[in-house]
Amino acid sequence: MSLIKIFDTTLRDGEQSPGVNLNKQEKLEIARQLERFGVDRMEAGFPASSKGDFEAVKAIADTIKNTSVIALARAVKFDIDIAWDALKGAEKPAIHVFLATSPIHMTYKLKKTPEEVMETAVSMVTYAKERFSEVEWSAEDATRSDWNFLAQIIEKVIDAGATVINLPDTVGYTTPKEYGELFRFIRETVPNIDQVALSCHCHNDLGLAVANSIAAVENGATQVEGTINGIGERAGNVSLEELAVAFKIRSDFYSFETGLKLNEIKRTSDLVSKLTGMYVQANKAIVGRNAFAHESGIHQDGVLKNAETYEIITPEMVGVSSNNLFLGKHSGRHAFKDRVKEFGIEFTEDELKQAFDQFKKLTDHKKEVTDDDLYTIAMEVKTDSSAVSKYQLENFQVQYGTENVPTATVILKTPAGDVVENSCSAPGSVEALYQTIDSLVEEDVKLVDYQLNSVGGGKDALAESHVQLVVNGETVNGRGSAQDVLQASASAFLNAVNRYIIKVKTIEKKELVK
Repeated sequence: MSLIKIFDTTLRDGEQSPGVNLNKQEKLEIARQLERFGVDRMEAGFPASSKGDFEAVKAIADTIKNTSVIALARAVKFDIDIAWDALKGAEKPAIHVFLATSPIHMTYKLKKTPEEVMETAVSMVTYAKERFSEVEWSAEDATRSDWNFLAQIIEKVIDAGATVINLPDTVGYTTPKEYGELFRFIRETVPNIDQVALSCHCHNDLGLAVANSIAAVENGATQVEGTINGIGERAGNVSLEELAVAFKIRSDFYSFETGLKLNEIKRTSDLVSKLTGMYVQANKAIVGRNAFAHESGIHQDGVLKNAETYEIITPEMVGVSSNNLFLGKHSGRHAFKDRVKEFGIEFTEDELKQAFDQFKKLTDHKKEVTDDDLYTIAMEVKTDSSAVSKYQLENFQVQYGTENVPTATVILKTPAGDVVENSCSAPGSVEALYQTIDSLVEEDVKLVDYQLNSVGGGKDALAESHVQLVVNGETVNGRGSAQDVLQASASAFLNAVNRYIIKVKTIEKKELVK
């Protein structure tokens, strides 16, 4: 079996999904889980794009020990320098330099001739190699590039020091046959290709990302780049969990394997879904909630007699436990701590106390608290540990009736410590609640998106709300959970506002230090 390296770009390409906006702590939690999942390389971000991304990449680089941490850079010295500043504390730092090679990109975006593009690629790979022992070079929009030009530029960047060559299907345009032939052509044409690893990076615009990636591997690619749950720009990237399980289940056909720990798939998927706010569709392969559900009577009968009649993947293989142990109101701190420890989450004593207090409050209303509930509580605490003063929801009440206009009354504590109160009416309960909160916060707020989801099942399931706001012209996401849908909605709204405040206060503090 040939080992295929997994290059995860959830924190870079995945975060470019419309509506996704992760803070540093959330990125760090995802990075820790990716390390547990067993990815070989993780692209932590694009440090030159913003101070926030630089700090997140640096925090990940300083924390992760068993996985190579990579930063994206354009083919310019500034980006490469910033990437090195962010990654120099990493155990296994690497850089990913990209430059477009297709005629349409060179003409209209870069406004460079093919000769100028080749010269830039060579000089910037040479420059990057002075700092990084591992340099990946990507021919952006490779699948719409001239193959002979690709072969020439690849040969030269290898001579300049590149250690990985990536041929991305940037716009999701190619087909498995075409993509496989491209990799075969490069392997047979570039004389020094044996000095580097070949990588594929497929987008899913035509729904062919997994098939295209497999075609690349069958024709010499030794690394696959993708994301958890297939998130990413437009229609997303290749779904890494789908690829890994396909290799495992069809090992009779594919002579490839990955180093991923398949029983960490569900936990990794859930974490990415929760923190990005991009819910997994019910019928999503491998991780959708219907992946192991059987509605048809014939299917149900077959599964009861022998699971293999209709299940080619066992739930346990991907980390879906059939033995969900419950904690309740009589469960103590020790049992709670042990269960959370199984998630791989490291708490400080203060964070543990906050999480345990939230757990005990939940048990007052919910008889059995599931692992999904505990994980939600843990992530709420772990990703919101800033000491900056924020808005706090002191109390709220919503009056609603089929014959009455909903009215919400909200009492907030402001970052300055003042307690403010107001009431507003609107056609809907959530609208009334949000209008009231909006009237009490000093920031200019516009609601862009609102989502509501349940954590687990049952009538006493936790509600989880995700919102996207534009606060003082800046887009931020918020997340909140509670047993009551209105409380979860209020918490999500305030969480978004508070995330903006935390960011602003952090920047102000740094400027003051300077």
